[in-house]
This record gives sequence, structure tokens and C-alpha cells, in this order.
Amino acid sequence: MNPQALLIKCLALACISVGAAGFTVSNGPSVTEHWSDPIPDNLITIKEPQSQSAIDYVNSHDYAAYDLFEEAPREVKTMERWATANGIQRADGFKLVDENKGKEVFATTTQDVPTGSPVLFVPEALILSSNKAIAELRSAEMEEAEMYVRSKGAEAEYRQWYLMLKILKEIQNGRDSPWFHWLNSMPRDFSNAASMTDFCIQCLPPLMRMLVGEEREKQHRLSAESIKMVPFLCDDLKYHPRDFCLWAYQIVYTRSIETEDGDLRIVPMADYFNHGSDYTEVSPFYDDAGNYYAYTTYDVPAGSPLRISYADPRNPSHLLARYGFLDDNCPASYCKLLPPTVNQDMLDLGYSHDRMLFYRTGEVADEVWDIFLYQHLSSTNIDDQQALMRAHREGDHGTKLALHEKYYPATSAALLEHVDSFIGDVNKVIKKSEAHPIYIKNEHRRLPLIHRHNQFVKETFENVRSRYTPDIVVNWQEATRVTVEECDDTECALAEYMRDFQGDWFCEGGLGPNWDGSEREKSQTVKSCAY
Repeated sequence: MNPQALLIKCLALACISVGAAGFTVSNGPSVTEHWSDPIPDNLITIKEPQSQSAIDYVNSHDYAAYDLFEEAPREVKTMERWATANGIQRADGFKLVDENKGKEVFATTTQDVPTGSPVLFVPEALILSSNKAIAELRSAEMEEAEMYVRSKGAEAEYRQWYLMLKILKEIQNGRDSPWFHWLNSMPRDFSNAASMTDFCIQCLPPLMRMLVGEEREKQHRLSAESIKMVPFLCDDLKYHPRDFCLWAYQIVYTRSIETEDGDLRIVPMADYFNHGSDYTEVSPFYDDAGNYYAYTTYDVPAGSPLRISYADPRNPSHLLARYGFLDDNCPASYCKLLPPTVNQDMLDLGYSHDRMLFYRTGEVADEVWDIFLYQHLSSTNIDDQQALMRAHREGDHGTKLALHEKYYPATSAALLEHVDSFIGDVNKVIKKSEAHPIYIKNEHRRLPLIHRHNQFVKETFENVRSRYTPDIVVNWQEATRVTVEECDDTECALAEYMRDFQGDWFCEGGLGPNWDGSEREKSQTVKSCAY
């Protein structure tokens, strides 16, 4: 456990032990009749269905209660009243902010909050979890449905699948579900991989396209086909023209958080904490009874968002593919290096998406340099390659540094070649996404977000290129050939400047003039010079 997490846990335990948190533990919703809107101020308690059989639900479910149209309003205010009535407690100043007509709803504080202060309490009974879903729903009658999931290679997704089934069961219960008002506050419009069109995917650079493909493959494995043999879901839900299964998938994959013991939990109200890449304002804590608490990690000023960490903040491509957003504060990006094969030596050197990083400052992670050096030595000097691996495994930093210095001209050239190649790929997809502006508003509404992502990653790579490109001073009196990279806002191209027999310069390639013949605004960087 890291020091900050340990501090927060200690603060949480102290607050609970002395009652300083100011929150009273609730046992959650009890079993009485359901209410009708508007929700009364007194405690709400809810009737649970008595059977899992689909027959019991045929005449009672109310799908009209859920409007899955992407522009449908989210009933957030009603959810807040439901939360309060069912034991969820918020600190003074805790506020849900609604931006862009419900497209973005997130938690903030309107008051200054000192370090270690409780801002949210959620009773265990309201928390949806994969462990509880499996305990509730798994039975001998589920064997056929599980066999289908296994046949699709989705065994690793059992936890998500059962949590989806729990969501679908509650959708089927309609207004009788204890979680109806929370579900009705969920977004219908998503921007992640599962919601992208084929054209959107074509506008992604290669690695991001691969990540999106992996996310979409998960969704296909857990699509409506995966629930057709689930005995407690009725046919009306399974074959409904509105894809409730996809909605359940989106809720589970964008709002569940994995705990240290491997449980996937969706915590109502806490699922409105946004992601923070630079730092996070709150840290979660569960007591021995499974109740959820959120405590501040520093002195949070009024007007600040309340954020947690969803995933590694140094991988903006994963955040976009899984959650559907781009955090401009991401400090780094994966270097996008995809070797034909990755052996154990490369894994030992640190080849992984969370370590092979280009930083926004233009700095390159040590692991990237190690891999480029290893690849170079594999075809030039096997003895030095073996020396590199011995030095790495023995912690001999001096020998590693000497090898890096010896081969730096070759490894830096390979690095810059990779950077230039990737920037070229990104420029192509940027140009593609801008070629059909009518699609952006109508058919492919995720393109603006994809365009921002591509620009973000491109800028990171350009910072690396600027940091490691050697300064080339051209003696134009003696030079015979100069290679120059020309770039505008959308693309780059190489121009070759050469002397003819009379000593006059002429140019081939490059970006060329504008369509009307006027000079094109562009930057020019000398890449090489011959004399």
C-alpha cells in the first residue's frame, strides 16, 4: 500500500472509531411497499421480488420506465433524493454538477474541505458488486448460459457478465427495483470504444485502433447473444429492440471499480466521482461491514471537482477506449512501439504499455531506451546484447550506461524514425477525420473527441522529437542536398532541396503551395544535410 493510501486508511479508521466522521451507518433499504413520485422526505423502503423466474415478471416489468434514447434526460435530482432517503450521506458542500444538458454530471464541493475529511458514505446494501451478483444469481440452471460464455472465450469476463446480469434483472423489475432511480440517472450517451462507428475507428492511429478493437471484442462476447439462455430474464427483455444488454455493459465497464480482493463494485453516488490524472481529491475506503467512505486526500478548496483514479493516468488511449473521455492533464502516453515479437528479455527490460512512456515534457522513459538498444544489438552485436541483459539483471547501472552511450547515435536515430513514422500515421487519420465534416454532427459524433485524442498524442510525440532531434547547421554554400520536413496543422511531408549543375537550388516533394497557388503556412525542420 502506498503512503498516501495508508494515511487515508488510518484517518478513516480514526474517524470511524471516534465518531468524528459525522456519518451514521445505515442498514440500507428495508422491505416495504414502493413509493410513487415525488419522493417523500421520510425514509424510502422498497419491496424486493420474491422469485428469479422470468414468468413472475411477464406482467409486471415496465420497460417504458427506461428511455434509452441518447438524448433522454437523466433523472439525477430524483436519484439524489432516493440516495438520501436510503442512507447515503454527503458532506456539506458535496454537489453534483450537471454540464451539457446531462451529458456530463460529476461531483464537486462548494465548500473548503480539510485533508482527511469524510465527503461521502454509502451503505453496503446499496452497493452492487460482482461477488454479490454471483452469489445471488449463479445456480445449476445457469450452466448452459455459462457454457455459451466460455465458448466465446469470455471466462475472464465472468465478473463483469454477472454484474451485467444483476443490472438486467433490476431493469426487468422496472419500478419495483430498489435501484430504479439510480438506474434512471445513468447516461445513455457514451463515447467509448463500444459506441464508436466503423468510420470512427478508421480515424484512429494503429495502436489505438487495436485497443478499441479489444474493447469492442469484449462487448461482442458479452452482447445480447450471451443472455439468451439466462433463465431468469424474460424473452421481452432479451429480444427487445432497445439494446438493454449494451446499456448494462456500458454501466458495468464505465462505472465499476475493482477492489483489492478482486471484487467489482458499483457504488451509487460515488460513481459520480470523475477521474483525475494529475492528482485526486478523494480516496475510497471500505469498513469491515462493506460500507463505503470517501475521504479527502488534501485541503480541497471550494469549487474543486472531487475525483478518484479510474486507471493508469499515463495511458490516455486506454481511458478513451474504456471510459470515453480524454484527460488533457495526462502526464504521459504509451510510446506506441509494437515489435513483431516480444521475448522474455524484453519483458524483463520493462516492455509494457504502462512503462514504455513518452512524457509530455518530451522526456523518454528508461525502458524505451532499453528496448531500442536491445533491438539494435540483436542485429549488430550479440555479445553486447548479452552484456546488456547481464547488467540489467545484476543492477549494474554503470555497464548499462556505458552501452547506452556507445550506441546512442544508433538508438536515437531509431527512436526518431519511430516518432516520425507515428506522426505520419496520425497526420493521415487526422486528415481523414476532417475530410467529412458532415459526419461529425450526424453519423459519427465521437469524431471530435477522437480528433482531440489524436492531436494530444501527436503533440507528445512532437515534444519528444524536438527534444532529441540533433541541431543541424547547414552550410548552404557547400551543401549539395538538404532534407527538410515541412508541416502545417494537418500533415507533414519531406522536401528534398538539391543543386543542379549550375549550382542553383531546386526542390522536390514537400507540402507544396495552397490550391490557389499562394504560399502555404508551414514549419520547416532540417532532417539531414549532404556536402
